Amino acid sequence: MARAAARERIEPSAVSKRIAQLEDDLGVELLVRARRGVEPTPAGRALLERARDVVFSIDRIDADAASFAAGRVTSQVRVLATPAAIAEGLLDDIASFMREPGHEGVRVDLEERESRDLVGDVHDGRASLGVCGDEAELRGLASRLYRRDRLVLAVYAGHALAGRESVRFAETLAFDHVGLPPSTAVHALLQREAARLDRVVPYRTVVSTFDAALRVVAANLGVGVVPVAIGRRSGVGVDLQLIPLAEDWAERGFVLCFRGPDALPPASRKLADHLAALAALATPG
Repeated sequence: MARAAARERIEPSAVSKRIAQLEDDLGVELLVRARRGVEPTPAGRALLERARDVVFSIDRIDADAASFAAGRVTSQVRVLATPAAIAEGLLDDIASFMREPGHEGVRVDLEERESRDLVGDVHDGRASLGVCGDEAELRGLASRLYRRDRLVLAVYAGHALAGRESVRFAETLAFDHVGLPPSTAVHALLQREAARLDRVVPYRTVVSTFDAALRVVAANLGVGVVPVAIGRRSGVGVDLQLIPLAEDWAERGFVLCFRGPDALPPASRKLADHLAALAALATPG
């Protein structure tokens, strides 16, 4: 309390009073007071993380305003993308857009989101562009093709399926799976296909990212369905093998989603056109 008061140049009693008022407003204890000082309660720690987010946002507002005022930034595009889309080459594609003449003043902020959250944020106007798998429920958003990817089965090198040239999804259901949360597009896809087979996906563990899933697979705790780009990026070696899934649905596309062409600011529209043009060049025929 004393150090915080000294840093802010106010009296310690004023700090204590403000915290007490905040606790009264929120109806929850934020600090546990003891003879040697204070410790945050679980609610206090949660509030601290939110407060840091708010301070970071305020700092970003100041920095953005300064950049616009100095003429370094003339427009800003916020893009949300799934981990798989980012691994597919989105960073390089955005970088190529920003290097083009005439785009020097465009700043692109890229943030990672799962499909459901991404679609919601774009739908509500918190971002102008989203990049996600084409199997995602877009809730009326407009879309354009971006890239294509393929899902593969990641297995431990000593697994019973290791060494196969390909595998049917039904065969994998005889083994424990490592999965992603229900909010992810891949989880929904696998659940739908398992239901079509009148089966269930036997999850041994659920993790938050594809990279984490690959680490669990490499520990021989299950098999996992992952995008081939992420599997290759993570360094397939002696402990991990990627086996193509012999399923039509394993070939999937990524799309750009947005509220509509008329809702896109000029810089966002230019970026969407750039990414769609790259997709056209990468698509055979």
